[in-house]
Amino acid sequence: MDHIPAADWPAVGEAAHQVVREAKAAGIWIFGGGIERQQATIVATDGGITPGPVPETKAVVGGFSIIEVATREEALAWAAKIAASCRCAQEVREIMFDPES
Repeated sequence: MDHIPAADWPAVGEAAHQVVREAKAAGIWIFGGGIERQQATIVATDGGITPGPVPETKAVVGGFSIIEVATREEALAWAAKIAASCRCAQEVREIMFDPES
């Protein structure tokens, strides 16, 4: 998000939070948050811990939002609102429901 001037950060934050408030009011918001670091930590099946790969792309995952909507089109519409508010493109993925969760 280094394309956003420092002076614009408060406005970007408020715009992003406004979309979150709108999603909560619509009853679709599940969870969201920022990603603290780009490099993952891998925990193996034996409990061993190693640093994960450093992403090879210049794209940065700054955060994520989980919403529950009826259609992919609805998800894309919300992603467009989020993209406009935070001035960053959004990646949309579908999460499969696990009835045990």
